[in-house]
Amino acid sequence: MADPETDLTVAVTGPTGTFGAGLVPLLQADDRVARIVGIARRPFDPAARGWTKMVYRRGDVRDPGALREAFAGADVVVHLAFLITGNAPRDTIRAVNVDGTLEVFRAAAAAGARRFVYASSVAAYGWHRDNPDRIDEDWPVRPAARLFYGREKAEIERLLDAEAATSPGLAQYRLRPPLVVGPDAVGAKDVLPGPLAPLGRWLFGRPRRLPVPLPVLAPGLRFQVVHHDDVGRALQLCVVGAGPAGAYNVAGDGVLTAADLLREVGATPVPVPAAPAELAARAVSRLPLLPPAAEWVEALSRPLLVDTAKAKMQLGWRPRYTAWEALRSTLRDG
Repeated sequence: MADPETDLTVAVTGPTGTFGAGLVPLLQADDRVARIVGIARRPFDPAARGWTKMVYRRGDVRDPGALREAFAGADVVVHLAFLITGNAPRDTIRAVNVDGTLEVFRAAAAAGARRFVYASSVAAYGWHRDNPDRIDEDWPVRPAARLFYGREKAEIERLLDAEAATSPGLAQYRLRPPLVVGPDAVGAKDVLPGPLAPLGRWLFGRPRRLPVPLPVLAPGLRFQVVHHDDVGRALQLCVVGAGPAGAYNVAGDGVLTAADLLREVGATPVPVPAAPAELAARAVSRLPLLPPAAEWVEALSRPLLVDTAKAKMQLGWRPRYTAWEALRSTLRDG
């Protein structure tokens, strides 16, 4: 087996998405990584991106046979494949997100991998009334009230805890980012999911600024973002770094508001209190028969801000982009 710090074979599910765009170029440039195996459902030519270390396997995370073939000889498995928009049927979303993640973990264990790196989310904490102002990794993951994405992220983390008991040799690293932005975010669905996707297509496509500074109501909603390159660096440290296994929050330094976003797109924000908007979001999230995409309104019901000290101290991670810089990079360079 390869030395734990050199000559690594790294298998990556979902390498063509936003997280993969941040991670794979770093693995490509890392002398400790000898080979990358990418697996996803769609055709893809890694040479077109200059990813000369990557061997691409077309396959589905729900297919144990495809995973066994892709993971053969892998030292590290990085699981990035996930459905977030809720546009697919509910049973398909669950099959990919929950069942697929378990299949990936079990295949990684069967292949003898030493590290399993999973892209979780701050959504695993849920939007609960008793959440602290800044959540650290000791705070429990708890299902969201309605949002399928938050419910499944929390469920998966609990299932992975159970799986760890049967695979003690496979160290688990879990990354919990907030909204991931950047000029290489793959489509509006990765930036503003679900019912906010039309806004995302306008914000993150050209033109990005309003022709005149129209006044727009700006609830005092607070949120964090992280640049996809900074997520990539955190993932890289989970793959090849010396930090201990465990869960890590990552976010750009600083907190943004709706007014900040509106100013960047050329609007004139008219500040209004956050409470009415949060109350309305909670009311809408409780409506019966909401389609999965509409469940994203729950993410507006309460602020969900995380503390990133653990990643900085134990992984040695530092975000290159502040929240402001990440937002501006997305709007101006995308």
